[in-house]
Amino acid sequence: MAHSVKVFLTPDEMAQNFATILIKDLDRVEPDHFYTIALSGGSTPLQLFRYLSEEYAERISWEKLLVFWGDERCVPPDDDDSNYRMAYENLLQNVPIPDANIFRIRGEDDPATEARQYSELVSSVVPFYNGTPQFDLLLLGLGNDGHTASIFPQSISLFNSPRLFDVALKPQNNQKRITATGRIINNASKVWFMVTGKEKAGIISHIIEQRSGFEKYPASLVNPSSGHLVWMLDREAAGNLKSL
Repeated sequence: MAHSVKVFLTPDEMAQNFATILIKDLDRVEPDHFYTIALSGGSTPLQLFRYLSEEYAERISWEKLLVFWGDERCVPPDDDDSNYRMAYENLLQNVPIPDANIFRIRGEDDPATEARQYSELVSSVVPFYNGTPQFDLLLLGLGNDGHTASIFPQSISLFNSPRLFDVALKPQNNQKRITATGRIINNASKVWFMVTGKEKAGIISHIIEQRSGFEKYPASLVNPSSGHLVWMLDREAAGNLKSL
């Protein structure tokens, strides 16, 4: 699995690096074209969104972004569990991005129907590469159990679903979710894991260093055909890596 690992002293330093790269990418976007990004939920993106909102609201060409999500909980958009709500309240409502550029997953609708409709929506907006829509950048988080997006170890086969988005189930509480599958994750131009905290150090080292049994973790299946896979970690999350 080809990848690079970047370690930062603080989450703010990670967010600053993210912003710097995003600005450069947006500068290369041709007129009348857009940059497609799929967001993640979780505590690390929350820190990223707040930092971008506070430090880069006027420094990023937000109008060039088309914003999607890699997964969503099957709840209304005003629910505390909503990934859309988290991104909207902490970033999107605070920056000059047109509403028409935001494409949320409708978590309040029937899960199977919305998974199909969101797949169709993404297919109608995101340019294709190798017969599949290709996000310019797809952000991923990592759970303590090795799950990513909303693909959990108990349903790891979902990663290989022929669909772009499918219905997932969180095993701890049977909460239904809609998730991107490996088909679209591994077709992204860039895939970035963003992970912070010492509680993730063990699972990170297990996956990155491919220790015994690493294949059982869904995050280990992330291997974009573009070859551009980056693990962005803070020092605590990278604490168990022997290769650094």
